[in-house]
Amino acid sequence: MRKQSLLHPDGRTVTLLDSGTDSQGPFLLVEHAINQQGAMNGPHWHPVLQETFMVKEGRMRFVIDGKETIVEQGGQVTIHPKETHQFWNISDTRLVALHEVRPPGQHWKMFELIHKLECEGKLNKKGIPTNPLWLGIAWKSMDGYLAGPPRAVQTVFLGGLGRLAELLRYRI
Repeated sequence: MRKQSLLHPDGRTVTLLDSGTDSQGPFLLVEHAINQQGAMNGPHWHPVLQETFMVKEGRMRFVIDGKETIVEQGGQVTIHPKETHQFWNISDTRLVALHEVRPPGQHWKMFELIHKLECEGKLNKKGIPTNPLWLGIAWKSMDGYLAGPPRAVQTVFLGGLGRLAELLRYRI
């Protein structure tokens, strides 16, 4: 496997370190390096994915099923399937965190898509695609659901946008 880094316009990077299958099953391991404080995503959940974050440098704040956790350098946290979660960089300087996803689902595709859209100026200030068809593709690649709107509504509306985008050949 070839190491691959995505450099965002604000200087943050997402680096694919490893992927494959080990004794625990299929996995994806990425490293996030972020210089700016703030939310790294919105509240969401995954039906089958488990995510583990290991902070190498800096500090992260997590809210998992309503419970707040601060993870310092050297610490880690695991988010289990169906747990609603959101996380932030709260470091005084730079955050460097390892992010393991099991099974990997479409997560690397999601990172590549968000990188592409951000570099092309197609995201709003909150990091959401401005084009509804790109929003549908991004939603499909997150392997989960947004907190709030009912699952069925997301599946029909956002999933429908994703299917339409695919029919129209929207690609990374």
